[in-house]
This record gives sequence, C-alpha cells and structure tokens, in this order.
Amino acid sequence: MAEYAEDLNGLFQALGNPTRRGILARLARGPASISDLAEPFDMALPSFMKHIRQLEECGWISSRKEGRTRTCAIESERFEAVEGWLAEQKKVWEERTDRMEQFVLKQEEERK
Repeated sequence: MAEYAEDLNGLFQALGNPTRRGILARLARGPASISDLAEPFDMALPSFMKHIRQLEECGWISSRKEGRTRTCAIESERFEAVEGWLAEQKKVWEERTDRMEQFVLKQEEERK
C-alpha cells in the first residue's frame, strides 16, 4: 500500500472536484479540445484551465497543442494505479468481513 500512497494523494485530490470528474468523464469518450471541454461548465476560461493543469500535473490527462488548438486526452495508466489500490482495499475489507462472519457464526453455535 505504501507504494501507492504519494501518487494517490494527488490522484484522489483531483477526483475530489466535480468539474475535474466531469472533464474525465468527457475524455473517457475520447480526446477533446479545451473549448469543447469547457463548454458545459459555467466558468471563465482561466478558472477552467486551473482544473486542466491540476489533472495534467496528477497525470490523469495529457494535452498537446496543434496550431491554436490544445487537445486533451485521458491517461489510462492513472486508472490502473487507482484500481490497484482499490483492489488492495477490497481484499483487506473482505478479509475483515469474513473474519467477522466466522466470529458471529461461532457465537451462534456456542449459544445452541
């Protein structure tokens, strides 16, 4: 779990904002220009660009400039890091609930 800790802080912080989650949801359908990404959000472009920068800094997205158009794309490797951490957490909690179930069953048997 420690191998993910530093990396995950920024990843989850980026996901903590609905605008950034919306950007990622849109990019899940394919690359898009900044103007296309900004369209559904009621905010000034400089404010929107702060969200883009944070997603880029965390590695959730990458962007490239062609002429006057900046296009963003999602970086799937970041999802793999989160998936790995979540899989570890799921395993820990499943083991805990399994132990709890065994404890409860044992208590019920002893009462009979």
